[in-house]
Amino acid sequence: MGRLFYVVGASGAGKDALMQAARVVLAGKSILFAHRYITRSNVDTSENFVQLLDAEFAQRKCLGLFWLSWQSHQLNYAVGTEVRQWLQAGIRVVVNGSRQALPEVARICAQDGIKLIPVWVHCEPSVLAQRLRARGRENEQQIQERLERAKAFVPPDDALVIDNSGALTDSVQHFITYLQGDFREETTSELLDVD
Repeated sequence: MGRLFYVVGASGAGKDALMQAARVVLAGKSILFAHRYITRSNVDTSENFVQLLDAEFAQRKCLGLFWLSWQSHQLNYAVGTEVRQWLQAGIRVVVNGSRQALPEVARICAQDGIKLIPVWVHCEPSVLAQRLRARGRENEQQIQERLERAKAFVPPDDALVIDNSGALTDSVQHFITYLQGDFREETTSELLDVD
């Protein structure tokens, strides 16, 4: 069975940039970065996702084509059933997730016998505030609300933690080390089981 690296982090923590950089470095390696289905304009190029209209999203959900789905900030997000197939085939998969959906994701993974590995990407509050202001999407009140939500989130005890306050290259190396380290442990366990 594969392992699901479910990446969560506050908006502005640099989760998309981290995942995109790791995806480039690991292209062709034995790990897949799943794309999401989102009811958001594809003008946003920070993530490789499939844009769906609300009606298309509802139809696909009704047809059972999503393995995971959630709502956040008036948008619908989903991961397709192909990801479950990849995991059942023993492939390691990285998913860009949601903090609020983590308990439901944990339930579904337990139900499907999939090893869930939460990855929490965070940065210092002052850095997060600076990044949110620099991108210009939110007003000051919305920025403060995002900072409060980030502060309130408590990652699971078993989460892998990446501090993305500094250079992206350092965070990417940290992330890749997690992914490859897990693979080595998994391979060693399999070899021990065979003996």
